[in-house]
Amino acid sequence: MCALSHFLRAPAGAKRDDNMDRPGEKLKRARERLKLTYRDVEKASQNIAQRRGSDEFSIALSRLADIEHKGTVPTIFRLYTLSAIYRLDFTDVLGWYGVPLEQLPHDAQLNPLNETHAASFAAPSKNSTVQLPPEIDLNSTTFLSHLSRRGNKTGLLFLSGWDLRQHRYGFIGLEDWSMFPVLRPGSLVLIDEPELHLHTHWQAKLLEMLQGIQRRRGGQIILATQSGDLFGFAPDHSRLLLRTH
Repeated sequence: MCALSHFLRAPAGAKRDDNMDRPGEKLKRARERLKLTYRDVEKASQNIAQRRGSDEFSIALSRLADIEHKGTVPTIFRLYTLSAIYRLDFTDVLGWYGVPLEQLPHDAQLNPLNETHAASFAAPSKNSTVQLPPEIDLNSTTFLSHLSRRGNKTGLLFLSGWDLRQHRYGFIGLEDWSMFPVLRPGSLVLIDEPELHLHTHWQAKLLEMLQGIQRRRGGQIILATQSGDLFGFAPDHSRLLLRTH
């Protein structure tokens, strides 16, 4: 199996974690803090390699010295091994080498996909916090995108990484059960044109949900769409077709 060091090299201009010198020096300090010798690390790595069934996880003495003193970038397998031996968070160690796993969701938005798909990104770490803008009443449903248009700096921070040009966002209040069980109280929602990303089946479900809200709460719902399917699902008396000239 080929080494993966190439993929762990920090790209030009990438911002590294500079809390403690270079990555190799951080790993060295972690080893010395645990009073481990090179031989100890080599033996421990062999145990991990045996458990994993691959020599890729094993670290020879000379390789460990190169990692600590010559700036050699370890393969992803050896980085895993060192994280296990030194009791380090693997995500943090990747960050030392310029790989910010916490930015995966934001980087994914740089390459939008047309097909409906599941996003399998890990949840934020337990130490992560999100500061909500002070004017948001958590008990009430709120349209969030207006915060950025009003020049609210806190709102802009809260919405960082979101595509405000293409989509709109809302927060379902903690006491708003009107759309349950489709939307639970406390949900963050992306508001989009239904036909852009929804399968026909889910377009029909969306219309059913809106009709249910209208029956329970009264009032009128106006839905604009370019989808012939969604237009066809609506009752005849509620449809209005606008044509351009």
